[in-house]
Amino acid sequence: MNDRMRKRLEITALSLPALIMFVGFVIVPVIMAAYYGFYRWKGFGQPSVNGQFIGLQNYGMILTDPNFHDALKHTLLVMIASLIIQGPLAILFALLLNQKFKGRAIIRTLIFVPYVVSEVIVGTAWSLMLQSTGAVNALLNSIGLPGADWIADPNIAFWTLMFIISWKYIGFAVILMIAGMQSIPEELYEAAMVDGAGFWRRQWSITLPLLGPTIRIWAFMSIIGSLQLFDLVYIVWGQYVAGTAGTSTMATYMVREGRLANNYGYGSAVAVVIFIISLAIALTYQRLVLNRDLDGAITTARGEKERRRKERDRALKHGGGDGGDAEIASEVAGL
Repeated sequence: MNDRMRKRLEITALSLPALIMFVGFVIVPVIMAAYYGFYRWKGFGQPSVNGQFIGLQNYGMILTDPNFHDALKHTLLVMIASLIIQGPLAILFALLLNQKFKGRAIIRTLIFVPYVVSEVIVGTAWSLMLQSTGAVNALLNSIGLPGADWIADPNIAFWTLMFIISWKYIGFAVILMIAGMQSIPEELYEAAMVDGAGFWRRQWSITLPLLGPTIRIWAFMSIIGSLQLFDLVYIVWGQYVAGTAGTSTMATYMVREGRLANNYGYGSAVAVVIFIISLAIALTYQRLVLNRDLDGAITTARGEKERRRKERDRALKHGGGDGGDAEIASEVAGL
């Protein structure tokens, strides 16, 4: 067995479990949901027996339902607002927490804690505090400020949702940014300081450009998370308030119009539409943004490999001149 065949077998053996999991838990459910979406079905028995085949009617209803249009709009607004709000704040917090000062480890831990807390706990806690008679309004009233209907008022509810999302997930973004900043060589900052660059100039000219791959990966994860947003909205706003308050998402629409309405065929069709929209956005982002980092990494690797090959050839060519050259040649040849 040659080396190429051995490598192929190793790759197959290592990737086969992940491939089986992906097919079993992603591809097969999507195909089944697409099949169920062709039926008016209440979720028990086989759709072909206990349901009614209606073709593309479910998909047509989705595309013409104004409630789904609102849910899609709210989801896209959450996606954009998350990038605009969390991104700059995460970079600023990371810049602060990347400096050396007393208590830095404690602050890093505290800012990351909301991310690891369950969405159910977060949603329940904030829903209680944001009630008209909850802790937030009580605090405002105690200092002479009027309270508000943070959950049901359409003019406020969306920004309430964005506050909760940012409070919970910004810790993850901060940790990613700190990890990216710590991978930047200190020599670059030292050279910039020698040239007279101030703190903010160094961050603008060194940190942000070299932090680009980390920012783009975080943005991709934030986009995918926004498209799948369900738990916090469903817990805080319930089954029906989300639609009137302007905080409904595609996932809450799917549950409300599918499972809660006992119309599993329609819910399955909504799931397929959500999958297609998410896949289209993910592939577009990967093609326009992430491929640049991948191409750069491949080009860098090829350039480094070519540089080492040239050094090795040059060292081997001149290796017979004296003992020093032979020693260098042997060291380079081992790269």
